[in-house]
Amino acid sequence: MREIGDVVFTTPAVRALRRRFPEAHISYLVEPAAAPIVANNSHISEVIVAPRRAGLGGLAAEARLVRRLRSARYDVAIDFHGGPRASLLTWLSGAPVRVGYEVAARSWMYTQRVGRPRELRARHSVMNQWDLLTPFGIAPPQPEVDSVEMPVDPETTRAVAERLERAGLAAGDRLAIIHVSAGNPFRRWPIDSFAAVAAGLATGDSRCHVIVTSGPSERDAAARVIAEARARLGPSERQRVLDFGELSLTELRAVLDDAAIYIGGDSGPLHVAATSRVPIVGLYGPTLPARSAPWRTETQPAEAVEVQGLPCRPCDQRRCEPGDFRCLTRITPEQVLDAARRVMNL
Repeated sequence: MREIGDVVFTTPAVRALRRRFPEAHISYLVEPAAAPIVANNSHISEVIVAPRRAGLGGLAAEARLVRRLRSARYDVAIDFHGGPRASLLTWLSGAPVRVGYEVAARSWMYTQRVGRPRELRARHSVMNQWDLLTPFGIAPPQPEVDSVEMPVDPETTRAVAERLERAGLAAGDRLAIIHVSAGNPFRRWPIDSFAAVAAGLATGDSRCHVIVTSGPSERDAAARVIAEARARLGPSERQRVLDFGELSLTELRAVLDDAAIYIGGDSGPLHVAATSRVPIVGLYGPTLPARSAPWRTETQPAEAVEVQGLPCRPCDQRRCEPGDFRCLTRITPEQVLDAARRVMNL
């Protein structure tokens, strides 16, 4: 019931549970935004989408959800979230075994509790999620075996391939995906920096085409990146920065299979990219790669770009102590382009 990236990080645990209990009925409770991550997961028997709704209608919907959970008579409920709603639903499910994190004022809702330090540890989130599998005797995860995953249905793959063809991509062309994350100031790399990277990729390789994507709240930022990148290019190069329109999560995942590189900040789409084999350049501001780098093997290229030596980093993303978001603004386009060339072997 967390955000997109957090749900991606639970998919190795889901795979491990299926391996440990091959005959089990496994239900996954998720909120709508991240539901596409698990919609086609073959290890899951049933996906239950639980929107948040306000008012009396929301209370009625929550009551129906509780009745559904209780009627299923689950043997085990695992709360990967730990928030108030998730812990309450775990308790109300009536499962005799309820596993969750040691959280103040809510631990009593679980029958088995796992410690979770409050400080921001340099430990990968997949490992933190995996701690909840300890009661089931499951060995620690290895990316080679327990990968993150987001299967794509063939219809979406065909539709995306047709869009790429209509956009003018031909055999042998290279596709770069740049995801603009501008909704959260703590994850917001400057627009002109994104534009410089897009223009640099289009200039450096005549076969390279650039698609700029964003979340719904950052569409204006993506449009500005496209416009500014094109303004930096000559007439023959501008067409290489594509105005591809909005992509759903499933469409983004499908287009990544044809991409030469993904560039973006530490947000959900970066972790969607990690479920494919695309080379990745991640931009890390207030967060640490040790905690949220792409969970993948060393044979799948990924490189983190970050500013070292800042005493305020990592932070809880509630207040920027220096006030200038220097953990991101000090990352230069040249650093990102250099990393891009390395992971693409250019």
